[in-house]
Amino acid sequence: MAHLKPSISEVDPIWHRICDEAEEAITAEPLMGGLIHSGILHHQTFEGALAYRLSMKLASSEMSEQILREIADAAYMADPSLAAAARADLVAIYDRDPACHRFMQPILFFKGFQAVQSYRLGHWLWQNGRRDLAYFVQMRVSEMFGVDIHPAAKIGKGIMIDHAHSVVVGETAVVGDNVSMLHSVTLGGTGKEDDDRHPKIGDGVLIGAGAKVLGNIKVGHCSRIAAGSVVLEEVPPMKTVAGVPARIVGEAGCSQPSITMDQLLNPV
Repeated sequence: MAHLKPSISEVDPIWHRICDEAEEAITAEPLMGGLIHSGILHHQTFEGALAYRLSMKLASSEMSEQILREIADAAYMADPSLAAAARADLVAIYDRDPACHRFMQPILFFKGFQAVQSYRLGHWLWQNGRRDLAYFVQMRVSEMFGVDIHPAAKIGKGIMIDHAHSVVVGETAVVGDNVSMLHSVTLGGTGKEDDDRHPKIGDGVLIGAGAKVLGNIKVGHCSRIAAGSVVLEEVPPMKTVAGVPARIVGEAGCSQPSITMDQLLNPV
């Protein structure tokens, strides 16, 4: 069964590559044929495949796959930036994660990618005043992927959440473009304030495993937060912070920490 390639007027190199990879994967492992056909090759567009995959993951006895698929299809049709961000996220994972060897892997297997795209769907619902549905999506993302991102949070494109276990992003958090974070990261608040209370993460930041960034503080662009750190104060751009509480321990060490994924400390 050949996949349904877009017409010449709808050339999509990423989608073509995913479909080619899918056909090669079925040849190598025929037992995966059903999953790969239903998840990728049955669809004519990247958006259609992504809407299907998310609806299958988020469905439950309380909300059917069909309803969620209709919601996702409507979101991708109404807001092309959702799919553009998903493409940027997919490329980011392929570029930064040494365990990712094909573009199709994040769509089918990587819960960090799936969780972020589900958040994007919930955020679209939130922005359009459909807040109970947005909360439902948040709940299901937490239950299915172990990732709890409030639908009101603002997250840029080119995001990689590696391993994606026990990640928490609060309601008023802002995350810039091209940010990488590992498992058990928290972007949380302090106290019981109900106003702007969560971190603002600049572009190109690398947040190590288990790091906690708490309060309405800024983390400057292209900075690094070492694994296990607790950040309670503003981080200047292009610095490395580490410790509990976190302190500046050196320069960032490169122009794009989130892309190099270098976890080593670089002393001043």
